[in-house]
Amino acid sequence: MFPAAIEIQPAEYVEQLGRVFARFGADTQDSGNVSYGVETPAGRYFLKTAGDPADQAPYLDFDGRVALLRNAVRIAEAVPHPLVPELHAVIESPGGPVLVYEWRDGEHLGTTRERRDDPATAYQRFRSLPVGEILTALDALFELHARITSAGWVEGDFYDGCLLYDFTRRRLTVMDLDTYHFGAYRNDMGRMFGARRFMAPEEFSLGAPIDDRTTAYVLARAVLVFLSDGTLDRSPFRGNDALYAVTQEAVTTRFPSYEAFHQAWLAAR
Repeated sequence: MFPAAIEIQPAEYVEQLGRVFARFGADTQDSGNVSYGVETPAGRYFLKTAGDPADQAPYLDFDGRVALLRNAVRIAEAVPHPLVPELHAVIESPGGPVLVYEWRDGEHLGTTRERRDDPATAYQRFRSLPVGEILTALDALFELHARITSAGWVEGDFYDGCLLYDFTRRRLTVMDLDTYHFGAYRNDMGRMFGARRFMAPEEFSLGAPIDDRTTAYVLARAVLVFLSDGTLDRSPFRGNDALYAVTQEAVTTRFPSYEAFHQAWLAAR
């Protein structure tokens, strides 16, 4: 259904492909990417592009955005997983690659700082779910990252904005893994991209090694965000003592690897 290449700009192609029912650009995120939800006779798809080549406002220029899209293709092909929308096609165009994913229903768990305490947000509604339902979602998230780690990839810029949750189907979707790295690397930025609530100490330290220990820390922070108030206080933590102990170790003395963290989590479950 999808061509290998087109001669027109992605925005024009999208209009020809079908009915555009959603558009995600500068009004919803600051990456510079422009994405679309498109309904076609064959079904609904999510198309992601590098956006306007002339747009210099984002932190990455056009070439940088194209490079991240190609990185997204690499990880999608290396680690297929039920939590990650299937990549159906990569279409080359004068405006860079167009990534065609399956469309996933769900509500975005990321929200602005100003609305973070609003009980009407998907973020707070997810945090208010029964503990068992949140744990099921976290189990799946951790299993995905076990596969990601086994395939040689390391977390980069993971936070609640990477997550959709379908409250009807009770299904978690993970997206925007574009900034994950293949192999361990060094922090060459100082303060790296990411949400402070999820980030590991080494993501603030120029020259620090970033590896699967970082992945373990960030995923443990997700536990504290979704099952607690973001702190290490025991009283607001909604899990049992064993899960609390694993989470506490992951963000204090640290596990030696992601696998060690994941196995400890499974044992505590």
